[in-house]
Amino acid sequence: MTKLLETAFSEAQKLSDYLQDELAQQLLEDIQNELCWRETLSREDIDISVLQKMAQSALTADREGKTEEKGFGEE
Repeated sequence: MTKLLETAFSEAQKLSDYLQDELAQQLLEDIQNELCWRETLSREDIDISVLQKMAQSALTADREGKTEEKGFGEE
């Protein structure tokens, strides 16, 4: 385990049980999402160029001011 993760867990121990559970749930979801992405991107049948085009389109839209600043999970 990295020092940063150890520090995060040490700090989390200072929080209420409810908040610790909230953080744990978020972390577990993030880990699962990362594993899913890795699996998806490692598949031989995936066309990476499609993802590259989508990313380029998003960056272009952002540069052109066609995006909105929102927090994670906001609609």
